[in-house]
Amino acid sequence: MGEQACSAMRRNGYATCQDFLRIFDEEMRGLYQLSFLLTGDPEKGERCFVTGMEDCAKENRVFREWARIWAKRVIVQNAIRELQPRPSHSDSSVLAATAFSQKNGAIGHFDVDAVLGLADFERFVFVLCVLERYREHECALLLNCSASEVCEARTQAIQELAKFRPNVFNVYGDRERGESAEALKA
Repeated sequence: MGEQACSAMRRNGYATCQDFLRIFDEEMRGLYQLSFLLTGDPEKGERCFVTGMEDCAKENRVFREWARIWAKRVIVQNAIRELQPRPSHSDSSVLAATAFSQKNGAIGHFDVDAVLGLADFERFVFVLCVLERYREHECALLLNCSASEVCEARTQAIQELAKFRPNVFNVYGDRERGESAEALKA
């Protein structure tokens, strides 16, 4: 984009190519992690990340305040195009049959390997709805499915992750389900 066009975009409050490149530089780790978690594959994740950066660097009419959100959304859309996740409508899980190492570490309360072990659709829904906090309706629009399919997939993903690490979803905050804090002290 020429300097004159860039100057006009900046005056009008739109994000410029330089704004997006700065965002990708500052947020590289988080944006790549998003790409990787969605695709479940380092090469595909890198491809989505690089394509996202290239797509954002093109002339876009995006308000500067929305540029960070736009960058994430472009990565999500690239990952969706790459994998085309669809609901499986089956009770079988890739996660249950997968052996995990702890090599990838944790994201929040979840082990990366456990998240990567989810079926594609469940993984997309979990990453978008739980980790990225997209609303079910927005996730359904992005994945071209119904909100009920998103809700079902989110529930399935959380159940599978709870099997892998049962105490993550312990609402009591103690070591064993149902024990009170007093019982732990005794």
